[in-house]
Amino acid sequence: MKRFLIPLVIFLVLVGFLGIGLKLDPHEVPSPLIGKPVPDFRLVLLSDPAKHLSTADMRGKVWLLNVWASWCSSCRQEHEVLLELSRQGIVPIYGMDYKDQPADAQAVLDRFGNPYVETVVDLDGRAGINLGVYGVPETYLIDKNGVIRYKQTGPVSRESLEKKILPLVKELQK
Repeated sequence: MKRFLIPLVIFLVLVGFLGIGLKLDPHEVPSPLIGKPVPDFRLVLLSDPAKHLSTADMRGKVWLLNVWASWCSSCRQEHEVLLELSRQGIVPIYGMDYKDQPADAQAVLDRFGNPYVETVVDLDGRAGINLGVYGVPETYLIDKNGVIRYKQTGPVSRESLEKKILPLVKELQK
């Protein structure tokens, strides 16, 4: 009887962990950077490779950093949502083109519209790695002091925008 009891207990513990895991939202991957300063970067602009944008340039404003790529199909899912947000002018959106060819990224923006104030090019992916990017798309909400306040893993949806991102933006802009 005892030899059946131990495997049964192990099985029940594994089922418990599986049940907990199934209830978690895969878009809410915890980030160790929440509440910490955004890692410094100074990257060339997609629109003008002779110019740069750095995290220091963003001090004093609440902003979104959307990490995306032309080869990313999920990025296309969120593109219309980002365009709508950009048109509303509630919060500036900056793009980080991640491990992508600049010409391909520019072609996507030319074809589907550009929701970004500026897009920086992270050709080798180092800035993204410093941010803890798991994959694209990922979106970070950064406060006036340069601290990451929220991370959206996966496409930004209208629901995540309305329920999580915009209320936090409004709170941070006070």
